[in-house]
Amino acid sequence: MKEQHHSTCDTCGLIPALEVIGGKWKALILWEMHTRPRRFGAFKRLVPGISEKMLIQALREMERDGIVHREVFHEVPPRVEYSVTEFGATLNAALEPLCSWGEQHMERIARLHQEEPA
Repeated sequence: MKEQHHSTCDTCGLIPALEVIGGKWKALILWEMHTRPRRFGAFKRLVPGISEKMLIQALREMERDGIVHREVFHEVPPRVEYSVTEFGATLNAALEPLCSWGEQHMERIARLHQEEPA
């Protein structure tokens, strides 16, 4: 019988993927722009609990990592939009199964977290 080879953490791709999407905010921000470009104020409304500082930092890092494009429109008042790049769209596609898993198990996870001792 042939033994199945499973990659270790350092070769499976999780480390580089988590370096780009790390923390809870980036995945949520990326998800909110998968259908259309968004302005900064929209993210503040769509991503509950994120501070302005964290949003700025996450968007800068996502732009640096090539998953988000920042476009400045020279209008009065100036307008800035953030959109997902082609590279970022591949990451969003990878998040879809994780989103489905979360939806499928949402109630169970909420119950388990309610049962945790304080």
